[in-house]
Amino acid sequence: MNLSHRPPSAALVLQTLLTQGPLTRAELGRRTGLSSGAVTKVSAPLLDDGWITELGPSGERQPGRPATLVAVRPGRARFIGIKVTADELIGMLVDLTATPLTTRRVPLRSRDVGTVVKAVARLAGTLSGAAEGERGEAGPAVHSIGVTVSGDVDGPAGIVRYSPFLDWHGVRLAALVEEATGIATAVENDVRALTVAEQWFGAGVGLSSFALVTVGAGVGCGMSVDGRVIAGAYGVSGELGHLPVGGTDRVCTCGNTGCVEAVASTQAIVEQVQERTADTDLSLAGAVRLARAGDAAARGVFTRAGRALGLAIASVANLIGPERIIISGEGVAAYDLFAEEIRRSFADQAFGAAARCEIVVRPLPFETWARGGAAVAAHRLFAPLPGRNEAAAGLRAVPGGPFSAGHA
Repeated sequence: MNLSHRPPSAALVLQTLLTQGPLTRAELGRRTGLSSGAVTKVSAPLLDDGWITELGPSGERQPGRPATLVAVRPGRARFIGIKVTADELIGMLVDLTATPLTTRRVPLRSRDVGTVVKAVARLAGTLSGAAEGERGEAGPAVHSIGVTVSGDVDGPAGIVRYSPFLDWHGVRLAALVEEATGIATAVENDVRALTVAEQWFGAGVGLSSFALVTVGAGVGCGMSVDGRVIAGAYGVSGELGHLPVGGTDRVCTCGNTGCVEAVASTQAIVEQVQERTADTDLSLAGAVRLARAGDAAARGVFTRAGRALGLAIASVANLIGPERIIISGEGVAAYDLFAEEIRRSFADQAFGAAARCEIVVRPLPFETWARGGAAVAAHRLFAPLPGRNEAAAGLRAVPGGPFSAGHA
């Protein structure tokens, strides 16, 4: 099933159809820069192997015969995406177009690496079996798994270098999951994987550049510039939560002070409201209720968090000039308490035309994050990881693909 024996142009055609299709061969040539002869040459074996299919006339005419639409064949391959949180696994099985087939959530009773790997393997087996049972027939085997984790994740090496919420250091997660499941596995930072999901089938579709800011247990950021999700040389691009905004002596999970995350993460908000109300049993829901009821101390905490987030978002706008910034994560459930201060500090700090950037609030369930993991796994079908697939050493990353810049 691996496409590594195909020329790079085949990967380019397949991914273009995946993200932009259905298309005629002529339009496919225009979008990929390939000649009509090259499109025909690489399309023929993809058709024969069932990766793509002809849908029929497009209505567009070309010399000699009607143009035919070509599309990816969704059922040709399946992928699993799994998001790992501090206390739960969220899994999704998708087809080649990242269309969800089935989802499952299971609790994590321990954050121990061995326990998590076994749970991931069990969930992967459950997802594969559930899809066959629900459809009444066996489909294609799962091609690969995409596991997403918060923190410093080196995708090409398959290593979680540091995840503060799991307290993991230097975990070779991809190799461990592959050994436990027998299925090729990709590992990625969860926010970057969600950015891939938004780029392929969410609020980033069709945009030349956008950023995704997530607010929850941490504060993260994924950035897509010229159609490419930025990972950076060391895999830590987008660590917006550790941007210093000052004005606080609170210690962040990274050990530093002055970070956005030390003020605006959900845990930081709860702790600050607890300190100001002397109620150590207060939950996030309780803090939100107090603020909405007009409690001055609680509202002050949310206002301060909104200011820090607005400064951070303005920094993203000033640095990359995105068309849109999407705000998501479990923290947006209380967005009404942040909104005014976020927009005020963003307007104050965004430079020039960067202030024209559209800000969109988009609540996304963890299932969508898992879908992002599956999308990462699907993308690596076309652009295998350097150093982890010797057979694919000659296959370059697909231009314009989610990870064709930076690493992946």
